[in-house]
This record gives sequence, C-alpha cells and structure tokens, in this order.
Amino acid sequence: MSAPIVFIDGDQGTTGLQIHERLRNRTDLSLLTLADAERKDPLRRAEAINACDIAILCLPDAAARDAVGSIENPAVRVIDASSAHRTHPDWTYGFPEMSAGQAERIADARRVTNPGCYPTGAIGLLRPLLQAGLIPGDYPVSIHAVSGYSGRGRAGVEEHEGQGAANAPLFQVYGLELAHKHTPEIQQHAGLGQRPIFVPAYGAFRQGIVLTVPIELRLLAPGVDGAALHTCLAKHYADAAHVQVLPLHESSALKQLDPQALNGTNDMRLSVFPNMEHGQVLLSAVFDNLGKGASGAAVQNLNLMLR
Repeated sequence: MSAPIVFIDGDQGTTGLQIHERLRNRTDLSLLTLADAERKDPLRRAEAINACDIAILCLPDAAARDAVGSIENPAVRVIDASSAHRTHPDWTYGFPEMSAGQAERIADARRVTNPGCYPTGAIGLLRPLLQAGLIPGDYPVSIHAVSGYSGRGRAGVEEHEGQGAANAPLFQVYGLELAHKHTPEIQQHAGLGQRPIFVPAYGAFRQGIVLTVPIELRLLAPGVDGAALHTCLAKHYADAAHVQVLPLHESSALKQLDPQALNGTNDMRLSVFPNMEHGQVLLSAVFDNLGKGASGAAVQNLNLMLR
C-alpha cells in the first residue's frame, strides 16, 4: 500500500515552513511540493490539491476558500490552517483535547479547521470550566495575550529581523477596536453566551504566547474557588499528551510567566493562580504560537487523520 500523499499549499509562509520541517523526514507519508514557478499557478495548485490524500492549507482566508472550491476529487481531505472555516458548522474544529470524543471526530473528518493560536489558549482554559458549570455562560470574560512577532506572519518577521530591525517596536498592543477576528471563534468554541473582550499584543521575541484570563470569584456560584477551577482543568486534561495543568503548589512558586518556555514543542501549559484574600483568580496558558498554536496542531491533526 502506497504512502498517503500530503500537499502543503502555502509551504513558504511561517506556518507552512514549520509544517514542512516537521514532516520532511517522515517515511509514512509522501510530501507533494510544487516548484517555485508553480506555486502561484492556480491550475497547477488545483491539480496538486486534487492529486493528494490530505491537503494542508497555509493560506490567507480568501485563498483558502478558493483552494477548497477547487477540489473536485471527493477523496481529498483538508486541514485548513487559516481562519476561513473556524466557525463553519460543516467543518470539524481541530482541537483534539477540547472535549471528549473530539480527537475521534477529527480522525474521521473530511474537513478540519485548525484553531487559531490565541483561541487555543483561551478555549483550552475556558471550555472545561464552562462545561462543568463552574463559570456561567454569561460571565463577562476578558482575555489578554502577548504573542511573538511571528504571529504577524512574514510582515512581523521582516519588521523584526529585516534591514529595519533596529527600529522594530519592543511591545505593541493592537486590536483596540475590540473586533479581532479570533473573538467569534473563542466565543463559539469556548461556549460563551456573550462576546468576550479580547486584547492581544506582540512582543519583541520571535515566537511563544502567554495568555491570561482574570476571574472574579464573587461572580461565580458559592463555593467555587481557585482549587475547584484547578481540579476541573486537571481532571479534563489528565490523559492529554500535549496539554499539562501545572500543580497548584508549583504555580504558587512562580513569579513570572515566560512566553517562550515551550517553544519548539506542541505542548501547552495551563496554570491557575488564586488570590483568596481578594477573591480573584488568574488563569494562564503558555505555548508556542507556531507549535500548538499553528504547525504543531496541524501535524497533530494530520496524525489523527492518518491513523
């Protein structure tokens, strides 16, 4: 039996390059690549996507939709790393640890949409707590996150590593209009009853994310405290290979969070920081925006679909 053919459409971008690097030495699959002169040829790309078993789309949203529209071969399966289909009801959300049975749904799916980098952390923290009823669906959620500049794609890398790198900003908060495209994705897949406030930022480091969600215990049911939130998360991810919940005694010893701590991995580390004196809890997620937040997640989903 021949090895499955995997075509990465857009393998010269930040996500596509890392996916290619993770797959290039695999012997259980065959990578289909296009020559430089063919990458922007729509006919050649259409031929390639219809000749593969699984296509991984690392494209802008409009181009991803066009690529899916060019598929005529019903046997072709797709992993879309863009945000084009993340809230589409016909696409399976590619976050295997999100809920029971999600990994199996991904394994059987024809169309899988990779989660966004920020939503991976936000949903990873919030969904188990909402499903358990510890956080109500109408809770006024605020999410703050800082990503490495590679989250901007080539533009961010060029700004910080190109000729004008000396003038690159050290830190910049953006999304000030509170209309970031990841917000509907977070709301839908976390199970929130109302739109969260999401404030993202870029730092002067290449990759990695720290995402935090502050919680006011007075807005939760009586008896719900930091320990209860931690127990819920720890139970949900007890068997997860790529999501770890830091024990409370270890998080209590931390003085800061390093967004680069898990770079180069497909892992995500969740932590709970209770302040019982003031009735407040900080939830945090640390992971690689190009790993669990992009290319690592795509390869994880690919492995599920190939099994």
